[in-house]
Amino acid sequence: MARPAPSQVLRRRKVRRSTWLGVGLVTLYLSVIVLIPLAAVAWHAAELGPAAIWRVVSSPDTRAALQLSLFSSLAVAAINAVVGTIIAWVLVRDTFPGKTIVNALIDLPFALPTIVAGLTLLALYGPKGALGVNLAYTRAAVMLALLFVTLPFVVRSVQPVLMELEKDVEEAASSLGAHGPTVFRRVVLPSLLPAIVSGAGLSFARAIGEFGSVVLISGNIPFKTQIAPVRIFALIESGDSAGAAALAVVLLLISFSVLLLLAFVQRWGRKGDE
Repeated sequence: MARPAPSQVLRRRKVRRSTWLGVGLVTLYLSVIVLIPLAAVAWHAAELGPAAIWRVVSSPDTRAALQLSLFSSLAVAAINAVVGTIIAWVLVRDTFPGKTIVNALIDLPFALPTIVAGLTLLALYGPKGALGVNLAYTRAAVMLALLFVTLPFVVRSVQPVLMELEKDVEEAASSLGAHGPTVFRRVVLPSLLPAIVSGAGLSFARAIGEFGSVVLISGNIPFKTQIAPVRIFALIESGDSAGAAALAVVLLLISFSVLLLLAFVQRWGRKGDE
């Protein structure tokens, strides 16, 4: 067996060295920006001990805040899965005046500071709202704020998949006698499902940790409109930073579990395309 030329060996060593350098820089950056702060929060929470952590998390007001956050986030993810798919379909398959503006507005929640979003919603749906509908300090207001900040996730996840779908398969199914809903359910939906699930999962992960858009319009009423991130803020204001860290770790574990599940869904989606 012929040995590789010295130039090839040198080239491989350079590639390997540059690869490890890139991995090292990425690891260092992620450690400073993400891993070390998260580890510090977890360490601060661990100072309480397991019994004290459970006492904080299982207290009635904290439990109520967690339940409201979980229920609202699941509901928002489900609504976005349906409405976001419809919006993506309209933007990709239909042509209408102002389509470019509508497409740009989808990304507005990404660009707008969340506290500004909360102030805007309060001005529209508050006691002196311009629309004459007062939803302030209700659970409906919490849902409205979460729907606003999570709007783009499903839309932007489904859009590129719809763009890549070939219409020939749909036309072939229609020529064989399949009606519109049947074509969508049997032909289009299986291709869109991984993207829909990914977008809904990202919506859930964003909603479970949302603070800025909710804090003003919810009123922060314990056992009624107080969600988990706002509960964390209340614990910090009362001087219980360790308790706040313990609740933050719970939210972190929930979000990480969702993101891990999304990784499996995306892997499953890639296998289906092969």
